[in-house]
Parts: sequence; C-alpha cells; structure tokens
Amino acid sequence: MTETTEVKRAEVREQAEAILRRLAGEHAKLREDQWRAIEALTVDRRRVLCVQRTGWGKSAVYFVATALLRAGVTATGPTVIVSPLLALMRNQVDAAARAGIRARTINSANLDEWSLIEAEVRAGEVDVLLISPERLNNPDFRDNVLPGLAASTGLLVVDEAHCVSDWGHDFRPDYRRLRTFLAGLPSRTPVLATTATANARVTADVADQLGDALVLRGPLDRDSLRLAVLDLPNPAHRLAWLADHLERLPGSGIVYTLTVAGATETAEFLRSRGFPVASYTGQVEDADRRAAEQDLLDNKIKALVATSALGMGFDKPDLGFVVHLGAPSSPIAYYQQVGRAGRAVEHAEVVLLPGAEDAAIWRYFASLAFPPEEQVRAVLANLWPDRPMSTQALEPLVDLRRNRLEMMLKVLDVDGAVRRARGGWLATGEPWTYDTERLRRVAEARSSEQKTMIEYASTTACRMEFLRRCLDDPGAAPCGRCDNCAGPLFDAEVSGASLAAADAFLGRPGVEIAPKKMWPTGLAAVGVSLKGKIAPSEQIETGRAVGRLSDLGWGNRLRGLVAPEAPDAPIPDDLAAAVVEILKSWAHGDDAWPERPAAVVAISSRRHPELISSLAGHIARIGRLPMLGAIVSAHAAESDHRGNSAQRVRSLHDAFTVPAEVAAELSGLTGPLLLVDDLVDSGWTMSLAGRALRQSGAKGVLPLALAVAG
Repeated sequence: MTETTEVKRAEVREQAEAILRRLAGEHAKLREDQWRAIEALTVDRRRVLCVQRTGWGKSAVYFVATALLRAGVTATGPTVIVSPLLALMRNQVDAAARAGIRARTINSANLDEWSLIEAEVRAGEVDVLLISPERLNNPDFRDNVLPGLAASTGLLVVDEAHCVSDWGHDFRPDYRRLRTFLAGLPSRTPVLATTATANARVTADVADQLGDALVLRGPLDRDSLRLAVLDLPNPAHRLAWLADHLERLPGSGIVYTLTVAGATETAEFLRSRGFPVASYTGQVEDADRRAAEQDLLDNKIKALVATSALGMGFDKPDLGFVVHLGAPSSPIAYYQQVGRAGRAVEHAEVVLLPGAEDAAIWRYFASLAFPPEEQVRAVLANLWPDRPMSTQALEPLVDLRRNRLEMMLKVLDVDGAVRRARGGWLATGEPWTYDTERLRRVAEARSSEQKTMIEYASTTACRMEFLRRCLDDPGAAPCGRCDNCAGPLFDAEVSGASLAAADAFLGRPGVEIAPKKMWPTGLAAVGVSLKGKIAPSEQIETGRAVGRLSDLGWGNRLRGLVAPEAPDAPIPDDLAAAVVEILKSWAHGDDAWPERPAAVVAISSRRHPELISSLAGHIARIGRLPMLGAIVSAHAAESDHRGNSAQRVRSLHDAFTVPAEVAAELSGLTGPLLLVDDLVDSGWTMSLAGRALRQSGAKGVLPLALAVAG
C-alpha cells in the first residue's frame, strides 16, 4: 500500500470518527471492525457482510458510510436500505436525522407520499431511502422506480440479512429478490449486509449471494444479559409467576408469547392485576402498534406483551427485561428476540418459561411451510402467460389459504416460474423444478433447532455459551452471569392469590363463533353457483365454544380431545361443566341468545362420534330439550383441512342431509336449534350444516362447539 493511500485512509477515518460523534455523542469512537467495514465500503467500494451482536453499532456503519459517500469528491446517489419492519424504519429515520442525514421511507403506510419522495430522490435531496423487501416486487415500483434507483444507488444496505437465506430462522421470500437489485447495480457500488443472528451455514449462504464479500464476524456475547429458565407446571403458574415478579423486573420490557391468543390473554390478565401493559400482535392495527411502541419507548407501560411481530428492529437501548411465555422453536430466533434487551443498561433480565404445549404450536407453524409439489403444480397450471390472475381469483382454484398461497407465489417468483404484474400473477413458462431435497434439508434443520431449544431449556451448562455455540460463535465461553453459572435470581414459587386469580382467569369458558355472512369469492370457477351475501333465512346465529386451541387455559385440554389423533370418548366432566357455564351466560346479558333454544341437533362425526353424541345428549338433559338426532354429511367433512374457504364450500355446499325424522320435528318448534360439534375450524361445516337445517324449516340455528381453531 502506498504512502498516499495510507494518508487517504487516515483522512477518511478522521472524517468517519467526526461523523460518529455527531451521531452518538462526543465520546463515541469507532470499533475496529466498524472502521474495517466503513473503509471497505467507502475507500475500496466492496461488498461487506457484518455478523455482529445486537447493540454493536451496525447502523452507525451505514450512516457514517453514507455521510462519507454523499460528501465525497464524486458524490454518490442515495443509500438504499432494505429493511423488514416499519418499526425499524421509523427508528432509522430518527437516528439518521441526529447525524444530519436526510432519510425517507417508502412503505405500505405512506402511499400518499410516494410520488413526492420519488421526486426528492431524483432531485438528490434524499441521503437515505428505506424500503421494505416487498416493495422490490411491487409492479409499479419494480418497473418504474427500481431501475433508476439501482443505477443511482451510492450504497445498498441489506438489514437483517439472515432473512435472505432459507436456512435462516426468519426466511422471507421477498428478500431473495435482492439478487435482481444486486445485478442492476453499477460496478463497484458498495453493498453492506448486516445481521446479529446468523450461524455459519446462514453466513456462508448470504455471503455467496452477495458475491465477493468481506465477512466481519464478531463475538456474540451480550455481557449485560442474565439468562434464566424456570420450569413451571402449567399456564396458570406461568401467568401467576409473571404477576408476582413483573414489578421486580428492571425498567420496562417485552413479554413474548407464541400465539396471538396468548398475547391477548396475557395482557388482559396483567391489566386485571393492575399492571400497565399493551398487547402487540400482527392483528393489532398499525396505529395501535405504533402507539404501543411509543408508550414502551417513553416508559409509560411496564411491558409490551407481544408475538414475534415485535422482533427485528425494535430499538429501545434501555430495555430492562425480556420474558418468554413459551419457547420459540429456534435458539437463534430466541437469541434474536432476547437481544432487544440490555443494550444501554448494565444488567437486563432474560427469563424463559417453557410450556408443555410449545411443541404442538411448533408443529402447527411447521405445517404451514412450503406446500407439497402437487399443490404447487396446480397453481402453475392455473396461471396464464399473458393474462394476470389475482391471488383472490386464483385462490378458489387451489386448496391453499391466502397467506400460504401468497408465500408460495413469492418463492415461485424468485425462482423465475411466475412473475408479478399489475393485476396479479403471470406464468413465465420457464422450466421449474420442485427442490424436494433442499426442502427436506430445511425441514430437518428446523426439527433439529426445535430439539436444540428443548436442550437449552434443560441444560445445566452456561446458557449464553449454549446460544453462542448455536450461532457457531468461535469465542463461545461461560458467561458467569446466567442462572447455571451464578445461581438463580428468581425461584419458581408463586403466591396463592396470584395462582387463584390466574386459574380463575384461564378457566373462564366461552368464546364467540362468528357466523358467516358472505360466500367466498370465485365459487363459480369451481362449479358452485353461490355468491354475495348469504341469505338471512339461511344464516346461523352467533355461537359459542368453550375455548380456542391456542388458548393458554383451555388450549391443552381441548387439543387432547378434538385433535384428529385424539381417542374418542364421552365428554369429560370438566368439559361438560364448562358447557353448562357457557349456556348459563349465553342466556343472560347484553349478548344473550335472541331466543331460548327449543331442541338439540348434533353434527355426525367419523372421528369423535361418542364425544359429540354424549355432549349433545348432556346439553339436552341439562336444558330439558328434545334431542332430535344428527345431521349427516355425505363427504369427509372433518378431514384435516387447512385449505381455503372456496374449496371448503365446494366440498360441503351440498354435503349435508337432514334425516326425515329430524326434518319432521322442525316445523313444530317455536325456537331455534342448538347445533353441536366438537371443533370449528374454517366455520363452513357449521354454517353449511346450519343452512341445511334452515332450509328444512328450522327457525334459527345456534352453534355450540367445544373448541375453535386458532
């Protein structure tokens, strides 16, 4: 290296240190690997992959590099940051402003600003543009904005780059479209990919997709985190423990759950015990999520009770604790979530409260992975090369639910078999092979991660060392802080009062069964002449079930009764008592049934005939109602069904027969029927069985089930 080059690098480093001080304060100083990354990006114009722990300062690298590149002798175009979450985008815009960097974002929440922002980019008024990976394949953005953006980009940043790899714990098909963006960049355009959660396999995969990349991998220890695991017997104990110990946990933090129902229930229980908390899930409106984020940032609440919807990118440096009610399915995902805590505080508490139901939840989410080949081929067979078909129009033709179909189409798009266009999807006609072997290996990797997570919960060795070894950190060593190294900080004891409150809360039976009011779209395409609103004379009423399969309280109990593999047996006493409580509450209050039922009818079952008949008989005896019999299905109405509504209606719309002896009784009834089943999944079995009864003369139909899926 020449003396002139050395001088230039020294000058660039001096400028970089000055920019960092503007960003992070007068005493801030670049870490050695931060400088190596900045030097490679700004001086050598290389591609860099940074695998560094949360809080290391990856954002400082790309903000400093941006400032240097924008102020250079040959000033570059804007930095483009591909970022997965709106929460991360909002934090990054605020951080950029502190360094005097003008940042804008294009995402689904600011559609009305797109034209203005695009004009600002073309005018050179934007230093940093943050976009979501999904935006890369929005037809208008891809065709009209992306080519010019790729040609003018001064630096491309791929944040949370483990999402690029389908070996990663949070693979997102949209991230794979970065290959197209990378291919359109001018030569020597620097690229930075960053992540805190990549093992050796994911690191190698991402580096291979980047091309000739400098990989900077640092130690992943988080010396502020104190890890612990407590083995508690059931969900009520876990809620009671949280109520007893939440006040002792430092500052404010996050309580993670595995399901939306778990987050909702936990937040409701903690509020009932006087704690200021908010729930945060994918089903919460964006404005409410933003308000909850801000309340946590401002320490107005003790905790956000969240699903994985709150994960990558949420930046609260003084977050004091992370508690998991239920274990994530991957130790790498777990490390990523607990890494939100302790970034700017000396100590942060991390507590895992695993549950016996965790494995069942993991299996459910695993069942939603990439579909089998015959379903993929069915989708491709229904697409045209010159006539776009929307997902909504395609859905009735294939037995896949909307979100799974969308995910599959994104993968096929990346593979080149389909192309997204204005109005829907097109077949490209390119040859495509179902990669059975790779999908098998990915599934095996997921299964191995689940086993490893169970080992983490039971290990007697250092927990931080365990997690670091899962991430292939060569510097993994005992931390001296976790419960196994230093002894437990918390015990498993819970107070009688909190346990009684949790038992009562989780033991409350009763969730609504929402009636169907509209037929699925596109039924004509599958030969069913139903559309629009369901006639009021054919609708069922709002119903009731004991609980959801995902409930913290009733979930385990119900899964053991209604799961396909569950043995058939008469209704247990505790469930029978819960049904009676539901009927009592249903008869009174603001949401009482419109009219007392006049008789009971069951839906015939191939899997659990004794369970359903005994349940219906018990209801009839308790309510002193006539038991009319069962409505029967000509098809396998209770097959494992995770497909979409159109396919469900196609298979069931003419399946139910009302026996003559049942039909003969209907005209003489003065009130509605109670229609009894074990499980409501899509809701169409109950709706179409009820429709058949209404058409046969039933005045009304009140659905009653043991469980609701979800």
